[in-house]
Amino acid sequence: MRVLLAENDLHTGQSLFCALRDAEYSVDWVRDGRAASLAIAASYYAVVLLNLSLPGIGGIALLKASRAAGNKVPVVLLSAHDDPETHARGLDTGADDCVLKPFVTRELLARIRAVLRRATGYATSRIGDEFLGLDLERRTILLNGLESSLSAREFTLMHALLERRGAVLSRSQLEERLYGWGREVESNAVDVLIHAIRKKYGQSLIRNVRGLGWSVRSENGLSTCATSVH
Repeated sequence: MRVLLAENDLHTGQSLFCALRDAEYSVDWVRDGRAASLAIAASYYAVVLLNLSLPGIGGIALLKASRAAGNKVPVVLLSAHDDPETHARGLDTGADDCVLKPFVTRELLARIRAVLRRATGYATSRIGDEFLGLDLERRTILLNGLESSLSAREFTLMHALLERRGAVLSRSQLEERLYGWGREVESNAVDVLIHAIRKKYGQSLIRNVRGLGWSVRSENGLSTCATSVH
């Protein structure tokens, strides 16, 4: 999954960047408020980690402008100051969580997973149902009661499709979720990834809607875009 890290402190940023990459997130790292604002407006992110003390545009001002523009991306605030009033203002402005520095990386990753669960309407680490779902913590797929491991990109693609179950996602939408800035993406990268998933879990798991993109079946077991599917 793709994460925006907006952090101006070099040591904290490098540490977080490495921890997120080790956790198999695709990370874009910016160091000032203006760059963060442009990135949020221009790209898809599963979650934004936003330092309250960014230079240029402060974290709360950036968050307020983003929410006023209708952007609903989940935001976790990072704060170096134990100031309950500021934290409360950030949450009231539209942040989904606030984490005080210094933090334990494992806890921050757990908070990110919790925010992602809430964003998709689930209370536990599992999203979907008993027939098709994902475990966000274990990064596994649950298919007809059986659990199997997924690679990082397989997991990201399936999360994108399950997040909008029954809807059709285009090639560009899937590429945006899979790859960060500066990554060279081959024209058939999504096709190769989908082929690998189908090979392991069955051709009917992901449906191709000719000329539009791909979808997974809706919760009633049928794609909402069943026409033109092959």
